[in-house]
Amino acid sequence: MASAVLPRQKTRFLPAIDQRAAPNNNKLLHKSRLKEKSELPDPDFPENEKSQTTTITEDDIARFQKPVHQNLCVSMLREGFHRSFEEFFSLLQRWKASRLVAGEDSALWQQRPLEEQPHKLETLKELLTRAESAERSNQYVEVYENYLALAKFFSEPDDRWLQHHFYKLSLLSARKVKMDSGKREAEANAHIGQLYLEQGDLELAQEHYEMFHHLAVGRSWQDESGCPLLSRACEGLWRVYTLQAQRHLQNKDYSPAIQILTKAYDMAKQAGDKKIEGEAAYRVALAYQSLGDHRTAKQFLNTFVEISTALEDTASVGRAYKAIAQSLESEGKLNETIQYLQKYAEISEEINQDQGLQDACMCLGSIQSSRGEYVSACEYFIRAYAIACDLGSVPLLQKAQVSLGITRAHSMLRTYSSLVANNEPQSLLTLIRWKETREEFHKPPCACVTHTYHTHTHKTSLSQW
Repeated sequence: MASAVLPRQKTRFLPAIDQRAAPNNNKLLHKSRLKEKSELPDPDFPENEKSQTTTITEDDIARFQKPVHQNLCVSMLREGFHRSFEEFFSLLQRWKASRLVAGEDSALWQQRPLEEQPHKLETLKELLTRAESAERSNQYVEVYENYLALAKFFSEPDDRWLQHHFYKLSLLSARKVKMDSGKREAEANAHIGQLYLEQGDLELAQEHYEMFHHLAVGRSWQDESGCPLLSRACEGLWRVYTLQAQRHLQNKDYSPAIQILTKAYDMAKQAGDKKIEGEAAYRVALAYQSLGDHRTAKQFLNTFVEISTALEDTASVGRAYKAIAQSLESEGKLNETIQYLQKYAEISEEINQDQGLQDACMCLGSIQSSRGEYVSACEYFIRAYAIACDLGSVPLLQKAQVSLGITRAHSMLRTYSSLVANNEPQSLLTLIRWKETREEFHKPPCACVTHTYHTHTHKTSLSQW
């Protein structure tokens, strides 16, 4: 039987290249969703931040690789602020040169370099460029304000040289301002005068304060706190003149010192401050005392008393009474001297000023001892000694001890001399007994206060003396 033979079919191992598979709808839908999601902006990662983080410029690299001062210099040159760059760079070089000259053992070497203080460098660059930009537009008020802001910014002790530098620049720019009648120039002179005064350069301080005073006379200008600029100028000159006079007094050049102190007194009166007016009068009085003109000295001291009384400044009144007593003593008026010293002691006791009370007791003891009133003198010295013990002042204590010992010796001298000159057995026995015991010596004038020494305090009323 014949069987039917079927033809063999070829089975392909791989699909034909020219045949395309039917598209899978699920896969296509998934791909389209992914594409749409990738095109949507990410709210947590904005597109502008992507570009910032992925794009790094040469400036960004330099910001991390180069020092701050170099980047700031490059920035100023790129922005066209060539004068600011020159000023900035010269200040850095000036700091380096000063540091090298001072040497490694100096305090300047231990200070933190300006180049290592980014905040100061950035502030310096910012205000310098503002000042240069304002100067290009002839806005000299703004130039002045920027330099003044720099001077006030560099207020730390290590930055005083920068402060001085920018105060000088502010003065130069203030002179170019024509619409304020010289007010800013006056303020700039005041700032520089104060700096020179703090440095002890009195001649330059005087120069700037006198210019400040010259510009402020006849003006109603006030500073930010409402204080008249004229009063500030007068007070500044009073301080300068007073310090100059002190140098002459130290060299015992009394005549020029009095002339300068008189100028200081005039400035103090113009300032309108009674406190410094009284102090100025007191200093003039002391200078006249040193010269020996006690009559004029008392006139200024009386002025000081009047002003201090009006101000209810009791301590200053006490100082005036002591100075008046010194003038009266020089004139030989010991009774009046004692009266004023007692007033000085009373005032010191009223205001619990123990040091003043101790000083008054020492002065009274010295006056009484010079008059031969040894009992009274010993009482004052004992009280001065007790106060010195309370104060814990060794120099005052030692001075009171010595004064008391001398006064007691003087009080015993007459009796001792008479016993020695008597040349009788009883007198010799008395001397020997006293040498052995140091207690009884025919009741010497100061023996009565030996027991009082332990109970007498500095609170005892002065009326009992």
